[in-house]
Amino acid sequence: MLSGAYELLEGATVRRGGIAAGGVRWGILATGGIAAAFTADLVGLPEAEVVAVASRTPASAAAFAERFRIPRAYGDRAALAADEDVDVVYVATPHSAHRAAAGLCLEAGRNVLCEKPFTLNLREAEELVALARGRGRFLMEAMWMYCNPLVRRLRRLVEDGAIGEVRTVQADFGLAGPFPPAHRLRDPLQGGGALLDLGVYPVSFAQLLLGEPSQVEAHAVLSAEGVDLQTGALLAWDHGALASVHCSVVCGTGATASVTGARGRIDVPGGFFHPDRFVLHRDGRDPEEFAADPADGPRTTFRHEAREVMRALRAGETESPLVPLDGTLAVMRTLDAIRDRIGVRYPGDAPEEDPAPGLVPA
Repeated sequence: MLSGAYELLEGATVRRGGIAAGGVRWGILATGGIAAAFTADLVGLPEAEVVAVASRTPASAAAFAERFRIPRAYGDRAALAADEDVDVVYVATPHSAHRAAAGLCLEAGRNVLCEKPFTLNLREAEELVALARGRGRFLMEAMWMYCNPLVRRLRRLVEDGAIGEVRTVQADFGLAGPFPPAHRLRDPLQGGGALLDLGVYPVSFAQLLLGEPSQVEAHAVLSAEGVDLQTGALLAWDHGALASVHCSVVCGTGATASVTGARGRIDVPGGFFHPDRFVLHRDGRDPEEFAADPADGPRTTFRHEAREVMRALRAGETESPLVPLDGTLAVMRTLDAIRDRIGVRYPGDAPEEDPAPGLVPA
């Protein structure tokens, strides 16, 4: 049934009204790999209920619903957005569709957790933020790195002055591929390229610690389709800090990060966006290793961001202090600036708009 819900579990009890004390009710929009990974973690949380899923086809939605025992499956996005028994929708479409999918849900009164990168460009991001704020709806980018307990501990150490004033940040994320020309990572129509898929992590890591840069310089190797195969960027701040970030879809990197301050540094030896450990080096002291708490679950878990969404909804908050919307907009502004420098444009970009207002080349 296209207009209604496919009832996988007959007699499923549905509650109406606001955020329930017994469980936050989730809808899943899209049925790809990231949606499956997120849902697998979500169904293990006692405070969460996954009550609906939507895909472009009824068959895909029904198969996903059966896999995770979700009561309702919809063959179109609008039906999920209109479901008043859904407290929050997790948008897991390709990022070229984030603006339309998240906007549809917000217009219908749903709260939204939207996968990264938030949108294709700053203009789309600003439209979603304005819509959410205007409707009083919760909206958050699914930047799971910001919700990771070990990353949060690293940030607190930096803020508490453990290494002194931050002078440099370095971070990289690359996949070896090779990805054929037909792959979404090579497709401009789907926002392909290394920057939005992978580069969003190093940029977000740098801005988590330093805020928005004042200057951006970047270089890239472009594919025949016009997307970036690998990109390197240098970000600068007026107070003297620098960040070097790199992303690639043609070479696998260690996904390492390092933060250097006036009195020490912090090294994340691998998987910096979901680390299992990092090492603090302070001048005149032995290195200190900080490891993830086994009680927090595997480092690949999405539970931390899901719990932050549910905490905020129950508290009546429309934004998360861990992943604030102004911070998301600042990252999108930097990504636009990098794309401007390397010459990557997508069909959805307005030709007349300044892709990076307020940012100048270094």
